Order: sequence, then C-alpha cells, then structure tokens
Amino acid sequence: MPRIAPPHPPVLQATAAVDMNDVSGLTALDLRPTGGDDIVQQLNTAARRPRWGWIAAITAFVLGAALLPWGFIIWAVAVPGCWWLFLRDALRKNVVLLYDLDDAPAVWFDRFTTAWSATAASDRLWRTVESGRVQTTYQHKANAGVGAIVRRVPAMANIEQPKGLATNVDIPTLRAGKDALYFLPDRLLVCSGKHYSDVSYRHLAVRRSVTRYVEQPGQVPKDTQLIDQTWQYVNIKGGPDRRFKNNPVLPVVQYGQLELTTTHGLAWSVQSSRSTALDGAGSLLLNVQA
Repeated sequence: MPRIAPPHPPVLQATAAVDMNDVSGLTALDLRPTGGDDIVQQLNTAARRPRWGWIAAITAFVLGAALLPWGFIIWAVAVPGCWWLFLRDALRKNVVLLYDLDDAPAVWFDRFTTAWSATAASDRLWRTVESGRVQTTYQHKANAGVGAIVRRVPAMANIEQPKGLATNVDIPTLRAGKDALYFLPDRLLVCSGKHYSDVSYRHLAVRRSVTRYVEQPGQVPKDTQLIDQTWQYVNIKGGPDRRFKNNPVLPVVQYGQLELTTTHGLAWSVQSSRSTALDGAGSLLLNVQA
C-alpha cells in the first residue's frame, strides 16, 4: 500500500530563502551500466557517428548556390549520393535489439505496458530535481507552514521507440527535459541527451507513496484531489498571518509519487496529478524478475 508522506507537505515556490540540494542523481554520462551486455556501448557508439547525409547535402547546396547557374548540375549529381548517405546513416546510427515475445519476461512486460497507459493518462507529471528542508521558524511561517521545498520540472509518460534503438516492442517511456527512462523488457535504459546507460531491474529500488503538496492558486490539475487549504504566510498555529494584507489562499492537494533509485547513483522522483496513476507500474516494478 502507498505510504503517506509526513504531515508537512512540500511547496513549489518559496518566499523565504531555503538551501536547495540537487536530488536528480547521476546522468547517463556518469552512471555505470549494469545491464550485463554491450547494448549501451553500441548505442553510444552509434550516437557519436556523424550524419554524413546532412553534411553532404549542406555542402552541395552551398557549393551549388555559389556556382549558379552551374550549381544546378552540382545539385542534380549530389541528390542520389546524398540520398544513399541518408540511408546509410539510418542503418549505422541504429542498434537492433529483438525480444522473445513468448517467454515469462514478455508476459510481465505486456502487463507493465498496459499499466503504463494509466500513468500516461495522468493530467500532469513532474520530476523533482531539487529539494530543501525548512529549518527556521521564519521559513516555516513564510512558506505556507511546510516542512520542505522542492523544485520540479514537467515530465511526460508515453510509449515510443528510443531514438537509435530498433526493436520489435514499443517501449514505455518517461521523459523530463533532456533526460529519459526507457522501460525495456529486461532492463531500464537511461538516456541523457545523446548518451545512454542502463540499470538491471534487480538493482532498482522502488518506492510508491502518496504525498500532500501545496499548489499555487489556479494551477490545480483537473484530475487532482483537493484535500485542504492553507495560506502563503501562516502563524505558529497554522492559521493565516494577518500581518500580511496580500496573503493568498493556497490549495493543498494529494499527488502520487514514485521513486526509482539505485546504489550506483540513479535517482528519479516522479509525481502524478492523479494519486493512483503510478500505482500499477510501481507495483509491477517491485515484482519484476530480471
């Protein structure tokens, strides 16, 4: 069962200075692969290969434009060569990974893909990248009475094919900025920009919970449960601090939360606007056999 977070919920924006710490963990560039084979090495090698098709096309265009009207001849000669290079680049920059669709991991993966559709249906998703504890009475009173401050970035869940990987299954994907997690049948593929690493599921620690969160006025997602309200400035007893004329009422909502971590440095904390949206996928990750 999801565990309820401590009574003081975090709030996104602080009015009193709170020391913030990076909680996003290592990127794929620094994360040691634990998948057990050379797929990550192949992906990173393919990602570094230059796109000769685009280089040739741009060179031919510039050269042709500089030598008009003879440039039309250059363009006519360059078209088939550039097309061949584009096809060659597509092959060289893709790694093929095929899965057996009839074994036990395939059954688990099919269930996970179905559960991921519920995650993707959540109105909003976020990834927490910074967190700071409220330590002084003034910080507590000036930040809606919360116990912690977090900074989040928007996240998106869908089902897609990872760039550079050609496979026979569609992959549940979690993306936040330039970072992404790809849930493959046999491992978690971690992507940062154009660099890849991976995590064996047996190394993955999973924690599901429900957390209280102080939102900003007018920013409550449509599928979120509103459970309370507070004020930007509160007194010791938790009521509004009446010394402030501009003291907006803030909604307190309930979000779902899924934390994925490893001892090697992976750290993803994801919130869903619908409190149960991450439950199915989180439960299956807790029971994966890899």
